[in-house]
Amino acid sequence: MTDDDLATRKMQFLYALRSKGVTDARVLGAMEEIDRGPFVRGLFAERAYEDMPLPIACGQTISQPSVVGLMTQALNVTPRDKVLEIGTGSGYQAAILAKLARRVYTIDRHRRLVREARDIFDELNLHTITAITGDGSHGLPDQAPFDRIIVTAAAEDPPGPLLGQLKEGGIMVLPVGQSDAVQSLIRVHKTATGLEYDELRDVRFVPLLEGLGKD
Repeated sequence: MTDDDLATRKMQFLYALRSKGVTDARVLGAMEEIDRGPFVRGLFAERAYEDMPLPIACGQTISQPSVVGLMTQALNVTPRDKVLEIGTGSGYQAAILAKLARRVYTIDRHRRLVREARDIFDELNLHTITAITGDGSHGLPDQAPFDRIIVTAAAEDPPGPLLGQLKEGGIMVLPVGQSDAVQSLIRVHKTATGLEYDELRDVRFVPLLEGLGKD
């Protein structure tokens, strides 16, 4: 692929994000700065700039860029926020968050994914991300509370431990649903009087599983 081809693909990539409703200037800026290319390997590398989910190692996927953008936009991250991501996957979402937040903690049950994501973070000089192998369903109590929490795997309901680790005034964005076919992306706002829920759109994510992966 020539440099001109790559530039054209990236321009089309950003246009696709805007057309799907990603309009926040800071989010678009972060997604322009973080190249999706290094996060997509092997047979699917050529499709890195298409607005579609793609397979990665350990039977997981890298999310559709427009969904990444919409989730990031819904999270409303500020430069002073400490963010927890459940489900590191390729590391793409955490890299974008690192351009918006003060600190990002990301956790995944697959050691290989965490190791590969760390390598990319180092290559991109993203030193405000801490990537950890662990059971994301329990969150990260040692570093709680968090201003923002994003979950990139679907649970039947927002997990109690994660809600407990969210600051008052904080926002959590996650997919919920009982099957692969029927899931909703929701935003939870933690207020002084309780939890407020907004339903954003239909999505499809891998399930949130307990325990560590076998790799």
